[in-house]
Amino acid sequence: MNNFPLTDIAGLREFIGIIFIIVGLGFDIFGCLGLLRLPDVYNRLQATTKCVTLGTCSILIGTLIFKGFSPTGIKAIMAAVFLLLTSPVAAHALARGAHKSGVKLWEKSVCDQYDEDKSSR
Repeated sequence: MNNFPLTDIAGLREFIGIIFIIVGLGFDIFGCLGLLRLPDVYNRLQATTKCVTLGTCSILIGTLIFKGFSPTGIKAIMAAVFLLLTSPVAAHALARGAHKSGVKLWEKSVCDQYDEDKSSR
């Protein structure tokens, strides 16, 4: 008999779930590094929104794969959908609020598209 743990479907499901969780943790770490290392609020917001959304959704999908369609898995997929719907809206509101309150872009930024659009009206 082969004792390799991935020969049964439960072992394969656990393995794939753990891979998703590890990838999600990697994206979350990169998002946190972007928050610490990037120069202005707009770059930080972009890094954290994109990386942490992808990372957290990956962790939640890994939880769904790992646990299956149990109450925990259903809650994980509902949290992922909620995160995908609210994260872009929150990032836009924060960036627009920062721009309207006069937070300057980094001096090496190439363009300010919002300011250009506002001045063309």
